[in-house]
Parts: sequence; structure tokens; C-alpha cells
Amino acid sequence: MSEITFPLATTSWDEREYAAIDRVIKSGMFSMGAEVRTFEEQFAAAMGSAYAVMVNSGSSANLLMIAALRYHSTHNLPEGAEVIVPAVSWSTTYYPLHQYGLVQKFVDIDPETLNYDLDALEAAIGPETRAIMVVNLLGNPNDFDRIKAIVGDRDILVFEDNCESLGATYKGRQAGTYGIAGTYSSFFSHHIATMEGGLVVTDDEELYHIMLSVRSHGWTRHLPKVNHVTGTKSDDPFEESFKFVLPGYNLRPLEMSGAIGQEQIAKLPMIVRERRANAERFRALMQSYPELRIQREIGESSWFGFAMVVQPEAGFERAALIASLTQHGVECRPIVAGNFAKNEVVTRHMPHRIHGELRHADDIDRNGLFIGNHHYPLDTQWNALRAALDAVRV
Repeated sequence: MSEITFPLATTSWDEREYAAIDRVIKSGMFSMGAEVRTFEEQFAAAMGSAYAVMVNSGSSANLLMIAALRYHSTHNLPEGAEVIVPAVSWSTTYYPLHQYGLVQKFVDIDPETLNYDLDALEAAIGPETRAIMVVNLLGNPNDFDRIKAIVGDRDILVFEDNCESLGATYKGRQAGTYGIAGTYSSFFSHHIATMEGGLVVTDDEELYHIMLSVRSHGWTRHLPKVNHVTGTKSDDPFEESFKFVLPGYNLRPLEMSGAIGQEQIAKLPMIVRERRANAERFRALMQSYPELRIQREIGESSWFGFAMVVQPEAGFERAALIASLTQHGVECRPIVAGNFAKNEVVTRHMPHRIHGELRHADDIDRNGLFIGNHHYPLDTQWNALRAALDAVRV
């Protein structure tokens, strides 16, 4: 295996993140506290949302969002309700829905955008449909105008898994803010990195209060005095310290992650700008390789990575492309988890439905891959990519 020239992910930390870690170490306060609260406020402001709740991963963010919706007074998701999901996404898009007894209906993706096939989405909605999980894949926001028109005045909840698409916008509005709630990841390989971490944003105050409780064991300690969960808390901190009102978890992040997040969110405009500049160069380069289909942008993508799908007329298979990329030091991975509906975990353990054929998801699963994107110019990396693509043609 050649030395990696074009990695999937690299750090955007500098002395500011290390100073933030040092500040927390010197404070002696390591569990969730003021640093996390400050980051939540900054993140909510950056997304244009009223509230943000930080957790210990993007996967936990999805779990918290779905758990909180179970207990909402009006926007609840009862066991057995049908939730439409795209066939291509990450495992923890789906797991919380299953864990809360929801029945998932898998819908195919658009072969170019890699998000929902919107015609298929519209056709999949039936009398049992209670919600739509919108996944913005690899930085690309969905066409939310069309989704809004599809839903119309029906009582269907929309929420977003935006873990791969922080900083993406559709008509000037941040992806992740179009539904009742949206999730984000701040894992190392994502747009911003806080060690491990994730967030949920919402404008719904009741949902926010439910998440504050569910995040921390289901207790009342982190709720405001007047809240949508218990009404009014007592003024006795001893009584409220171990008072449990909802089935919850311990999903709390560390203070170090909150402190790092403050430095990272300040860099987000630069990170998205550089990633979008790299995308322009990638699209220009790929015009010379029509045998590989690339992702078509909706709105303004934040370009998590660069997808490539081997076309039938390519004259080579994906395995050959992977081998050539690897030989030239270009890291690659499957497009998220490919067609997730074909996984054994779904077929054996998760009650589900499939709408129509998932042929585009199957195509991605057989013929697709993606490479990384970064917050700096990729001049040397483009040379490695071009050499790999030229070599596979031979």
C-alpha cells in the first residue's frame, strides 16, 4: 500500500484548540458545564436556531432527537408509527427509529444528488406515514421546497439527520433547521471536530426541555425552573438532584469538547468556504472522466467528501478503481453505508417496509465510493487523484 497522499480526513485544530483543552484542564471541571453551554449557544446562533443541545456523538444526537419526540405532547411518535427513510445513510440514522418501535419504510435515492428520489418519496407516503427522516448526504442539502410541497397540510413530522452536512445551506437557510429538529456530528472526520460530539437543534421549546432531561438520565436537574416537562420545579436543589421524570440516558459531552467546539465553530465559515472551493476544482477535474458520475449539488453543499460512481460504460469495475486509488495514496470508502436495507441487521432484526425498487441505492452500493475533502487547497492531492484515474483506464 502506498503512502497516503490524499487522506479522508485531517485535523483543523491549531494552538487555539489546544489552549481550550488546557483551559479546561486547569479549571478542574471536566464534566458537562459552562464550556458546553457556551458552545451550545454559539452553535444555535450559527445555525439560526433557538436552541442547541450537545451530546457525546452524532449517533447520540439522533437517539436523543427520536427519544424526545416520543414524549412530546403534540409532535409525538407512538410505537408502530411509519417513518420514511432514505435507503442510503449511516447505521445510526436508522437504529434509534427501530429502538423506539417505529416502522421504517425505505425509499430510493436520486442517482445524481444521492438524496431522496423525490418522486419516489411522494409516492411512498401513505395513510400510516407519520414522519419523514430527511438525510442530507455528503454535505448536500435536500430540496426542501419540494419536500414541503409533498408534505402539504398532512400531519407528517419532518426531522433531519444533518450529521454529514454542517454548513450546507438551501436558499440561505442552514440544513438541519428545516424540520422540527436536526442533528449534527462533530466527530474527527466531519466539518468541525470536538474529539467525539454531536448536537441537536430545534426551535421547539418543549422538545428542547425534553432533550435536556433525556440527555441526563431523565432527571430534572438540568431543566429550567419553569419548563414543559414538569411545569415548575421546586427550589430545593436536594430534592431536584435525583428526581427522574423521563426514561433517559447519559449522553452528556465533556467540557473539553465544549471548549474545543467554541474554537471550531468560529472556523466554520472558513472551513465551508475552502471545501466549496475544492469542490469547484474537483468538478472541473472530473469533466475529463465522464465514466465516473459525481454528485450533483442542491443549494450550497458543504461538500463532506467527493462521491464517484462507476458508470456501465466505464470499461472497469469499482474494484479496479479502488485498487488504483489505493496504489496512488488516495483513501476511499463506500458511499456512507450503501443500500442499508440489504444489511443483515435490517433483514433479521428491524421491522420495515420497502417502497418500490431500490435500484439507485443498489447501484451506489455496487459501484460507488467517495474520497475526502479538506479545509485547505488540494493541489498535490489533485495530482494523485488524476494519476489514479488515468491509471485505471489502462
